[in-house]
Amino acid sequence: MAINLRSHRELDLMRRAGKVVAEVLSQLQDSAKPGVSTGRLDRIAIEVASRAGAECLFQGVQGPYASIPFPGAICASINEQVVHGIPSEKILLREGDILSIDFGAKLEGYCGDAAITVAVGSIVPSRQKLIDITRRLLDIAVERMAPGIKWSQVAGEMETCARKAGFSVVRDFVGHGIGTEMHEDPKVPNFVSDDLLRNDILLKEGMVLAVEPMVNMGRSSVRTLSDGWTVVTRDKKCSAHFEHTIAVVAGGCEVLTA
Repeated sequence: MAINLRSHRELDLMRRAGKVVAEVLSQLQDSAKPGVSTGRLDRIAIEVASRAGAECLFQGVQGPYASIPFPGAICASINEQVVHGIPSEKILLREGDILSIDFGAKLEGYCGDAAITVAVGSIVPSRQKLIDITRRLLDIAVERMAPGIKWSQVAGEMETCARKAGFSVVRDFVGHGIGTEMHEDPKVPNFVSDDLLRNDILLKEGMVLAVEPMVNMGRSSVRTLSDGWTVVTRDKKCSAHFEHTIAVVAGGCEVLTA
């Protein structure tokens, strides 16, 4: 496993990419209303990224189970969909839905990647709690990440937070290193496993990680639909997803997609 340590110049370039990602997600959050299609949200993302001169990272990515490359600029995952939901003009948001939006961009050779889960109109309290707890897991990572900290310490607190709330952390999908490529070493789980304890990640200044907790209202098990992309909970209960691109810096960390 080769983990890249980024220079100050590289971090500055990643901040620029992260700014594009943040702007896209901000506009999509404002636009995610009942009756709006996920295809419309996808078009907004493309327009905003294009104006900034950025490349949408997800479009054209090949998947291990799909016969076609990913067709969208965003992943738009509704309710029990965990991740990799394909945007479509035929899919309209409904009052009470929760929508997870994942977006990545590349600018001047460097990447940013982030995700949010938003309420569509008024939602039931249990769904709001799921959103709040998942966001809290990401906040824990931001609060704890610093040079000299082992990732298992951070992941353990994240997993404990989800369990105390009665939820479960998805184990089939984890975060990742990021830099000149969207997916780089290391893999960054949101839970503690024997494998992580054997191969723990000691955080160092210059590391940049895309930390992305995915939390299910029910059990942690998931499956991929016949389109080869969309991942859903096996028990059909809702899931939420938050992500930031985070750099380890002297004394702590910096969110590059804030």
